[in-house]
Amino acid sequence: MLRLRSLVFASLVCVCAVAPVLAEDWPQWLGPRRDNSSLEKVKPWKGKLKELWRKPVGEGNSSPIVSEGRAFVHAKVADKNEEEIVAFDAKSGEELWRTHYERAAFRSLYGNGPRATPIVVEGKVYAFGITGVLTCLDVKKGEKVWQVDTLDKLKAKNLFFGMACSPLVVGKHVLVNVGGKGTSVVAFDRANGDIAWKSMDDPASYSSPILWGKGDARQAVFLTGANVVAVNPADGVVRWRFPLVDRLLESSTTPTVAGDLLLASSITYGSVGLRPTMKDGKPTVEEAWKNKELTSYFSTPVAVGKEHIYMVTGTTPGPFTKPSADLHCIEAKTGKDLWKKEKIGTYHASLLRTGDDQLLVLTDGGDLILMQPDAKAYRELARAKVSGPETWAHPSLSDGRLYIRDKKDLICISIVP
Repeated sequence: MLRLRSLVFASLVCVCAVAPVLAEDWPQWLGPRRDNSSLEKVKPWKGKLKELWRKPVGEGNSSPIVSEGRAFVHAKVADKNEEEIVAFDAKSGEELWRTHYERAAFRSLYGNGPRATPIVVEGKVYAFGITGVLTCLDVKKGEKVWQVDTLDKLKAKNLFFGMACSPLVVGKHVLVNVGGKGTSVVAFDRANGDIAWKSMDDPASYSSPILWGKGDARQAVFLTGANVVAVNPADGVVRWRFPLVDRLLESSTTPTVAGDLLLASSITYGSVGLRPTMKDGKPTVEEAWKNKELTSYFSTPVAVGKEHIYMVTGTTPGPFTKPSADLHCIEAKTGKDLWKKEKIGTYHASLLRTGDDQLLVLTDGGDLILMQPDAKAYRELARAKVSGPETWAHPSLSDGRLYIRDKKDLICISIVP
């Protein structure tokens, strides 16, 4: 009996030793660490990937998110000046609840639905609509907890393509780039939607913020319409700013951390690497490099290790310019372009780093590519068609399933061969 118990114990140890990393939720823009990364590993596949379910959803480029067995999507209600947040069972696709609300009338090029991605924290989902309506709902039933029309309340103007800042939750606050005078960046109380603090006069952009640093040095970094700027998330005090203005006023990418550098980019400005430093006893940043050719449109770069950054650049639309999204491998410390894979997409492709440091590339034409990062050349491991045209939303990876939103549907596919 003792020998049998020993064998059973040894078998369990062996199973645990080879078991995959526990599945992660994807509860916000760019994933659990807000850096385009997952701990889940993805192996190369052959042929088609299995579609688990597909559900029609309303207009919008907001990315799907996944938390505690639920998948959420933010969309426009057809033929109405309304938006809605819909919750599905993440495994089966069964609709769990649907909550809609009124918004101001709005029309723009490239769609009229929500662009910002919601965030789920401690049983609440926070969503920021294309007309600036910030909504807090209960995750289980979809009941409204509070709502603030930020543009109306703070007397701020909407952007040409609509508000697009994916909310960042830090402690008791929800942070968004509103863009009003004295209210560029605003923190709302998570419990009731009251304004906790407001900061700066910068206009808004289409970018979303990240957290950078640890402990007392932690800062919320925004790419506004005028600067890359870091604020204390507790009170909104500006810690440093670096001028960055896109001449088309279309800054859209999220700042990216690679080692001790921060990368910021836009479609006309190019890219800049910023290094933290101190000046007169205060934190600031200095320009480590600038590369005006690395023009990210609305695809956020991803770091692989401390030495390399992968990014998708775009072209400025024009009568004599054919749109092309190109994939680059960049040396992080210098901004040197090591290689380029042309026409990976038309306008856009999303990048996602897996747990074994491979890259998933989802093109705006609906192709999913698994590639092996290599500083010398593009190395494609697998490819499959997974969605339709105008797949502009970033995908979400959770528990071996990839959630993809194209122009019409929310699609769940198995990423495990």
